[in-house]
Amino acid sequence: MKKSPEIYTDTEKRALNAYTKLMRAAESVTARTGRIMAATDLTVSQFGILEALFHKGPLCQRDIATKILKSTGNITMVIDNLERRGLARRERATEDRRFITIHLTNEGQQVIAEVFPRVLAAIVEEMGILEETEQDELGRLCRMLGLRERRE
Repeated sequence: MKKSPEIYTDTEKRALNAYTKLMRAAESVTARTGRIMAATDLTVSQFGILEALFHKGPLCQRDIATKILKSTGNITMVIDNLERRGLARRERATEDRRFITIHLTNEGQQVIAEVFPRVLAAIVEEMGILEETEQDELGRLCRMLGLRERRE
């Protein structure tokens, strides 16, 4: 049964309000920074994978999925698309052929090395609306939300 707004508890209203603001802010910032990625014909997920490989080196799909908070099924499709574009490649381990490591290709390295500084500058600009202490506090609060499952 649907509740009318006047019968929500103060706790429910506060939580829903905070959640809505968090999601809208994240979507808004992602849309603006995503324009830079889109100009290079990259999706946010493709950029996330390239960035992870750029900074961490070759990774298995499971580790990439954990790093960019996507399901392994979704990661498979995104890596397929990166492979088709020649930006990433899969390499099977010789000792256990079930284990596949994802590597940047030379072209992938060039693309992410070019686009990452522009995305970083856009992120810095977006976050610049907040004071340094506010950015730190936002980071702390988001980390608490993100790690809630581990704490329980």
